[in-house]
Amino acid sequence: MSGPTATPPTGTPTGTPTASTSAAKARVGFVGLGGQGGPMARRIVEAGHPTTLWARRPGSLEPFADTAARTAASPAAMAADCDVACVCVVDDADVEQVVAGEDGILAGLPEGGVVVVHSTVHPDTCLRLADLAAARNVSVVDAPVSGGGHAAAEGRLLVMAGGEDAAVERCRPVFATYADPVVHLGPLGSGQLTKLLNNVLFTANLATAAGALALGRSLDVDPARLAEVIAHGSGASFALGRVAAAGGTLDPMAARAGALLRKDARLLAAVAEAAGVPPGPVLRAADDALDLMDHRR
Repeated sequence: MSGPTATPPTGTPTGTPTASTSAAKARVGFVGLGGQGGPMARRIVEAGHPTTLWARRPGSLEPFADTAARTAASPAAMAADCDVACVCVVDDADVEQVVAGEDGILAGLPEGGVVVVHSTVHPDTCLRLADLAAARNVSVVDAPVSGGGHAAAEGRLLVMAGGEDAAVERCRPVFATYADPVVHLGPLGSGQLTKLLNNVLFTANLATAAGALALGRSLDVDPARLAEVIAHGSGASFALGRVAAAGGTLDPMAARAGALLRKDARLLAAVAEAAGVPPGPVLRAADDALDLMDHRR
């Protein structure tokens, strides 16, 4: 299946690969050039993969003007030049629109291609997309990431992959440009489940860390010194470091990530409810954190 030919942005080198380079490197498309996706895409380009980008906002493409990346007029046009199409947008609705909507990736990706969902979404979203993709002989891999933009820029993101072995292995060289480690968790959807569990545990740890520092303050223990001690003790956690750096409050975290953490808690709660599995104390503690951040689930 073909689509419109992707064209390089004005003033940007095409970076057309040689035949030998093209044979060795997967052609990659990337959608979602935000704070995390942007550095991921740049690592792919700099690793020598022929890369085509699409963005809703032209401004998202400006940082790539000095690279060999090409741009396309739609996700379908982008996908027509790809073997692997990566999606790193915000939520389920955005993923479904970019992949399966009009002029979406599935309208252009050739048979044998792979759609990679880097977004954190409900596992069922990936399964629905896989059913649509299968009719076009296209595979889907769910591969949510953890670590943020700095980790992506340094090639040390964590990728949690789910999908068929062959599809994941096909994508592994692409993942390796921005991630270490890359962990294959199992069948499609298992990467999303793992990411949701990780994020909800982090949210729960925010509540317990903030609570411990607040209790210490009430008992006349200096919160900064308490945090310094705990950081070297058995109660240490990544969340404690974030809370301590903010002076013991969750306000900065609420502004930056409260809505996303609430989304992930809602998704995990829905998965557990559908499976008839009690979510247990981790979700109760996460709810405490969301309440403190004024993002009640």
